[in-house]
Amino acid sequence: MNERISINPNVCHGKPVIRGTRVLVGNILGALGSGDTIEDIIEDYPNISREDVLAAIDFGGQLSRFEEAPYEVCAP
Repeated sequence: MNERISINPNVCHGKPVIRGTRVLVGNILGALGSGDTIEDIIEDYPNISREDVLAAIDFGGQLSRFEEAPYEVCAP
């Protein structure tokens, strides 16, 4: 999906990470959702770049546009 994101079953149990690191995409998105800035994240993870954080955001956005529900949708 993105050249900066890696999914490998032998790294972090197959969860998406920034390529060449063990920095989880979910941790980046969670930090952004909690109000951290890109600069805050880079300070916390100095081995990633602004472009890596933007790739994580893009990755999350791509996943949210799935065409079929991978689970049973229940009516309210």
